[in-house]
Amino acid sequence: MVKLKDIPIFSALEEKYINALRDHIHVKHYSKESIVFYEGDQSDYLHILMEGSVKLYKTSPKGTQIQINRFSAPSLIAEFACFEKEPFPATCEFVTEGAIGLLHFDRLYEYLNQPAFSLELIKSLTSKVLLLSSLVHKETILSSEAKIADLMIKKRSIFNRLKNNEIASMLNITPETFSRILTKFKKEGIIALKKHQLEILNEDALYHIVETNTMKECTNCIAHFKEQIGYED
Repeated sequence: MVKLKDIPIFSALEEKYINALRDHIHVKHYSKESIVFYEGDQSDYLHILMEGSVKLYKTSPKGTQIQINRFSAPSLIAEFACFEKEPFPATCEFVTEGAIGLLHFDRLYEYLNQPAFSLELIKSLTSKVLLLSSLVHKETILSSEAKIADLMIKKRSIFNRLKNNEIASMLNITPETFSRILTKFKKEGIIALKKHQLEILNEDALYHIVETNTMKECTNCIAHFKEQIGYED
């Protein structure tokens, strides 16, 4: 389990504050697939991931999981909801065994007059905005082939650590689609899979898929769909 000093938001605090925090953070342990909180729940606590990994996802009206991201310790989870006193915008579930540290918002507020602490908090919130921006880009622009190619380029090790259905869930595509695209990449000599280890044979081809081949044909897909069905305003 990580120490408080290892958590970026606390790393710049003076030792006396670190010692005080230890007395006010309640640590809860979770088993794999345990739910930390559900979308729509409310809480007065800042959730600090101190051990393990979690995934955050929203649920569509049809019950489909739309995965937003995964986080590994140390990390803050849904801090925006805590500060705004809003319901959690997504469900948080452990993908490993782990632990969460709970710090009541009233106690957290006492540290906001520490410039170093406030700066780290701003950095954390900014990074989450960038994550959401990246998610919107991937979900509205990139095809399934491009999502997989992009992940191969940026986080190759994931393909050696996670099962295919877990990676498909991260990318919000079906396991069948994921498997089909992997087979296509192998047939075209772009990748090789040996004993569940990914080997990239043609990285230029992956960049080509992301940059050119996988943009959706329509720039305004709603208008394009209306045109296809002959709908007129």
